[in-house]
Amino acid sequence: MAPPTRTPRESWIEEGLRTLARGGPDAVRIEPMAKALGVTKGGFYGHFGGRKEFLKAMLDSWELATTEETIERVGAADAEAGSRLRRLFELTSGSIVAIDLAVRDWARRDEAVAERVRRIDARRMDYLRSLFAEICSGPDEVEARTMLAYSLLIGNRFIQADPGSHSRDDLLDLALRHLEAEKP
Repeated sequence: MAPPTRTPRESWIEEGLRTLARGGPDAVRIEPMAKALGVTKGGFYGHFGGRKEFLKAMLDSWELATTEETIERVGAADAEAGSRLRRLFELTSGSIVAIDLAVRDWARRDEAVAERVRRIDARRMDYLRSLFAEICSGPDEVEARTMLAYSLLIGNRFIQADPGSHSRDDLLDLALRHLEAEKP
């Protein structure tokens, strides 16, 4: 008789991140996640010592996927900085958006999570600086474009207003064209 298969650790983490995106950190509970996965909660404890360890593993996974792996994927493209900037914007959409916003909301109430978000923001902005250093000269221009681009990446997700005569994608494209243009 074959031993029972254990729900992979990654499945628990993925379900935890989906749950976080839907309901915030208080919704991340073992029993409802086990039910959603169609397993017993006992399997959870084969991977994690408890909820606190699990929440940290979720944040580790989120950080790796949305920061280091994204930077690696963008950097792997043998292209000019403007093309890599566009690739970065393409990769940071979809389900990542909901999780990122949920983590930022969580950070408003948990100082340890806030510290992690500050560190991740700094890492992401350092990467943007490296792209803009290839596009424009002068530290002030690099800093201004870095702040504008990162604000666009994060803030665009909060804007619910109708974009008017342009589609949201068209406006993002226009903004990126301005950001990647060489300074005269």
